[in-house]
Amino acid sequence: MPLRFTDTMAREKREFTPADPKRVTMYACGPTVYSYAHIGNARPAVAFDVLFRLLRRTYGEGAVVYARNLTDIDDKIIAASKETGEDWRAITERFAQIYRDDTAALNVLPVTHEPLATAHIPDMVALIGRLIESGHAYAAEGHVLFSVTAFDGYGGLSRRNRDDMIAGARVEVAPYKKDPADFVLWKPAKPGEPAWDSPWGQGRPGWHLECSAMIETVLGETIDIHAGGQDLIFPHHENEIAQSCCAHGGAPLARVWLHNGFLSMDAEKMSKSLGNVKLVHELLEHWDGEVLRWALLSAHYRQPLDWTDALLEQSRTALDRAYTALRRLKDVTPAGGVTADGVIAALEDDLNTPQAFAEFAALVGAANTASGDEMAAAKARLLDAGAALGLLQRDAEAWFTGGDGDGPAAEEIEALIQKRKDARAAKDFAEADRIRDDLADKGVILEDGPGGTSWKRA
Repeated sequence: MPLRFTDTMAREKREFTPADPKRVTMYACGPTVYSYAHIGNARPAVAFDVLFRLLRRTYGEGAVVYARNLTDIDDKIIAASKETGEDWRAITERFAQIYRDDTAALNVLPVTHEPLATAHIPDMVALIGRLIESGHAYAAEGHVLFSVTAFDGYGGLSRRNRDDMIAGARVEVAPYKKDPADFVLWKPAKPGEPAWDSPWGQGRPGWHLECSAMIETVLGETIDIHAGGQDLIFPHHENEIAQSCCAHGGAPLARVWLHNGFLSMDAEKMSKSLGNVKLVHELLEHWDGEVLRWALLSAHYRQPLDWTDALLEQSRTALDRAYTALRRLKDVTPAGGVTADGVIAALEDDLNTPQAFAEFAALVGAANTASGDEMAAAKARLLDAGAALGLLQRDAEAWFTGGDGDGPAAEEIEALIQKRKDARAAKDFAEADRIRDDLADKGVILEDGPGGTSWKRA
């Protein structure tokens, strides 16, 4: 089945054909690393990780080149440095690593390239120079601005009219601008702020310019897929398109544009003012990363997702069922050449994870009831589905017994299970029941079966 994705630019679902199947290029806008990432920041990382896995499956692992940048110079970073007194480089290095660790806990694969904005300043300066030379940008009072009237295609991605674009961009009204909608490519540095040399004086690049320059350097002039959140369509991605097209003689920046939907908290917009911002780092203290990943994939990536405690509980229950099936088949060797065709077909249709989860549930059911020769194929399909979705990446036994928390340690539990076994052998059923009930009170559930007693944390 061919891959089909909903292209934001075309406003329709289209069959995906890369320019070169041997080098499929993909870029997603990463975070500004000045603080902890919230769960909304994790949604594109997880959604487009599924895309990365699907492309690698389709074209080969070595054929897909995925870049996701880190913005390590920005007004927010400078503000954090001034507020704390900590060097801005130390802030960005620390939170960049925290972001990598947090997304890794969500089973997000390492990207092929992780360009840092500050490592590409010369590329940005060169790109600005070409835009000035072609008449698409101009210098004014230490700034360099892009002239939106010089690009006829401006607004093509967002389909906004001029007044809406000016309002939506919250552009700065400044006397040095030729047009109110013109946006900054280079800004002069204020005293004490990080700055780099340029033909227009000491300063730093505008945020929109950074991605255009990094894409060009790392992936090329026109890439196959550009991805990001819906909030980036305008002005960020609109401005990227303008800069890149004008710098490359009209060549498109991307062949396909993909955007994930917004995430709300208990039906309310997530915001600091409402005090409902959920940080990935803090959520991981209470929930397994796979639970968070399942929850993030439970809605179609283009649709809104309401983040609730009930959603997390449902996600954990679904994973418990899947790991229970794998635990049942722990001694079975997966069959070779068997794939989760229904799950893959759902992902090939615009990353339809709700449909993929429905197919996944059917595979779990089949694995729980399979017998004889069917068991090897059932396990293979379930593991293949997990690999495609970035789930079931843990040992089944570790899933149920890991994470001691405030409960008894695994060694203590095993010792009590042996005592219970001894009590039952001595026909002291009252003592055996007491041990079982005591463990249950401590959040440990015992399951007796033909192969002995297994346990899991509630």
